[in-house]
Amino acid sequence: MQQSIADIRKEYSALSLKASEVDANPVDQFLTWFDMALNAEIMEPNAMTLSTIEENKPTSRIVLLKGVENEQFVFYTNYNSSKGKQMAISPYVSLNFFWPELERQVRIEGIVKKVDADTSDAYFKSRPRGSQIGAWVSPQSESIESREILEKRLEEIELKFKDKEVERPPHWGGYSVKPTIVEFWQGRPSRLHDRIRYTFSESKNWKIERLAP
Repeated sequence: MQQSIADIRKEYSALSLKASEVDANPVDQFLTWFDMALNAEIMEPNAMTLSTIEENKPTSRIVLLKGVENEQFVFYTNYNSSKGKQMAISPYVSLNFFWPELERQVRIEGIVKKVDADTSDAYFKSRPRGSQIGAWVSPQSESIESREILEKRLEEIELKFKDKEVERPPHWGGYSVKPTIVEFWQGRPSRLHDRIRYTFSESKNWKIERLAP
């Protein structure tokens, strides 16, 4: 290794974040930052880390945000996947967005639940046909002996839906995350980063506070 991992560092100085300038609602603040990420042409700005709980242990993976609806964050996946099974047992999840070009990240904690079937159907119909078929092909998270199993299954599903509309599999659909904590992080010089946290209170209001970096 030519460079020590410990020596990798970047100084952050592009932007700042003041509590007096943020929106009163964290979802609106998120949408403002998300628009900026889109305008900055960040590759897949909707990519987010989804963390779930399995036997009191966290487990994480990258998924794609597919909507912000009714102040909730929406994504889609296989209900029978590892994360689907984990969310069925424990509804507590966290999301994390990292936009290095803007020296920003957003961390979200909340409660997850399935969206209704009509919402899942509508989104499924909007997907490319290849993605629709892929949802039928893959027994997500299960152990398989070889890729040939997927390729054979692909042929079977393509034949099944030849000249037909691909229906949404019953094991595939959407989830929405209702946030309870949202933290906005802006990189600053000397690691004295700006951190603004929103916490949903018992009075049904958002409390805004600055955190030490």
